[in-house]
Amino acid sequence: MATLELKGLRKTYDRVVALHEATLEVSDGEFLTLLGPSGCGKTTLLRMIAGITERDQGEVWLSGKRIDALPPEARNIGMVFQSYALFPHMTVFNNLAFGLRMRGVTKKDIKERVQNALHLVNLTDYAERFPRQLSGGQQQRVALARAVVIEPALLLLDEPLSNLDAKLRDQLRHDLRELQQTLGITSIYVTHDQSEALALSDRVAVMNEGRIVELGTPHQLYQEPHSRFTAEFLGSTNLLEVELLSGFIKLPWGDILPYEGNQRGRAFMSVRPEELTIVEDARGQATVETVTFLGSFTHYQIRLGAHPLLVQSAGREKTLGAGSSVRVTVTAFHVLQEVTGVSREAVSA
Repeated sequence: MATLELKGLRKTYDRVVALHEATLEVSDGEFLTLLGPSGCGKTTLLRMIAGITERDQGEVWLSGKRIDALPPEARNIGMVFQSYALFPHMTVFNNLAFGLRMRGVTKKDIKERVQNALHLVNLTDYAERFPRQLSGGQQQRVALARAVVIEPALLLLDEPLSNLDAKLRDQLRHDLRELQQTLGITSIYVTHDQSEALALSDRVAVMNEGRIVELGTPHQLYQEPHSRFTAEFLGSTNLLEVELLSGFIKLPWGDILPYEGNQRGRAFMSVRPEELTIVEDARGQATVETVTFLGSFTHYQIRLGAHPLLVQSAGREKTLGAGSSVRVTVTAFHVLQEVTGVSREAVSA
């Protein structure tokens, strides 16, 4: 069972805390993403797991064994970097074989394992090419094959798709998830891209200012975030300050919605752009300010009194023009719970 446990990991650089006490458990075969803005501590945490960055305090346990005192090469961890980090003077075959030779694997087994790894990433015919003869996407596939050929207990991926164009990134994202599920490798993925986090992950750990602020499945975090930071960072949303009363919610512009929750008083409500509908109405209370057609959907920036709102509708629907008066309906919403520095599991417990 390749479970990973992090217990109170902390890292400080020149009195600046890069990572506060991080505690996290990743299940066997799980794909977990560390998501957050630049400088939030996600890469620092990944590199501490790998042993590349020394911890100030805390423990790292893998498959029931404490590994934080071991050198990187003794941790049985595969890592894929943003920059590919391939040996330019070696062929694809030798790039994959290098780690196996260092581990004393026989020539026969090296050949078999390298061929199997190249087959997994659809690069069987590229074994004798050099990195300079490959596209960026092919180089990243080689880097992924090199990480899995050693049969690691844990796979770490540090923004591996960020250097690729959008179309190739989407394809490799699909291939990566399929490969991870085929092999069943426990994996941790670092990204600041919300779409990658939603598409790839079993669970997502949202990070900000060196802390894990919320932890949950992509669906939980998108539909039912606890914090304003998660609601705003994981997709677009409209944050509205509302009044919670017995049986209903009073919106900032005076409309009333039914409410069955137990909270009372002032709170923030998250309404995703697709949870608002607008209909052209000469007597409507809102005005369309800008219209952005994006193919499969259209974004409308509207204003309802003093409140700017983002609305998303299906691209096949009739496009309303800027300046149109519209009637606004809230079809779904979520009242936030401001929770900082703890996981969703901890809140639910």
